[in-house]
Amino acid sequence: MIQVTDIQKTYNDGKVQVQALRGIDLVIKEGEFTAIVGPSGSGKTTLLNIIGGLDSPNYGKVKIGNTDIAQLTENELIDFRLNHIGFVFQSYNLIPVLTAKENVEFLMLLQKKDDKERNERTTKLLVSVGLEDQINKKPNEMSGGQQQRVAVARALASKPDFVLADEPTANLDSTATANLLDIMLRLNQEENITFIFSTHDQRVIDRARRVITMEDGKILSDSMKQMTDK
Repeated sequence: MIQVTDIQKTYNDGKVQVQALRGIDLVIKEGEFTAIVGPSGSGKTTLLNIIGGLDSPNYGKVKIGNTDIAQLTENELIDFRLNHIGFVFQSYNLIPVLTAKENVEFLMLLQKKDDKERNERTTKLLVSVGLEDQINKKPNEMSGGQQQRVAVARALASKPDFVLADEPTANLDSTATANLLDIMLRLNQEENITFIFSTHDQRVIDRARRVITMEDGKILSDSMKQMTDK
């Protein structure tokens, strides 16, 4: 599904070059529930951003299906992200003037889906994340955990091939984190939705089936474990 080959990324920090990624090779298959972990500066967020087409490598390939996204033009990449990749960010990134329903619908509007399909899918997704009673509320009327569940529903609205979640639990308390992870794990198990996390949260790591540990722009370890119900 996702194949990363010899990805290298260097940033210029003033007069100093920072090598964020040092030849990353990685394959992620459909249906995985994977956590990319490591200390700050390890390169995990850079790797996630490159997989998602939010950043580009200096060298190497990122193939999603049969598409090498590093070779796409900016407009092609925008369309590819819209139709193939879902994003969940640490800061929720909801549109404050829109309701939960309107936030979830937004990507489908960009995809030019008709009213009936948008309404049916939005309702189904908000029910699936336990927010059917929040459908007409705006972000400032919801808790952080509820906002992040809206963000998960929005990420799934476009029917992406996979979801990238960058520190999605960083601003949540333990109860909200557990609820969010339960929802994501259920969607992964019941609907085979692929989730890839960048995280340092042990609660996410404990739920992940695969844990990829990074340090200094390299993969130190890559381990699979049995899924447990929690």
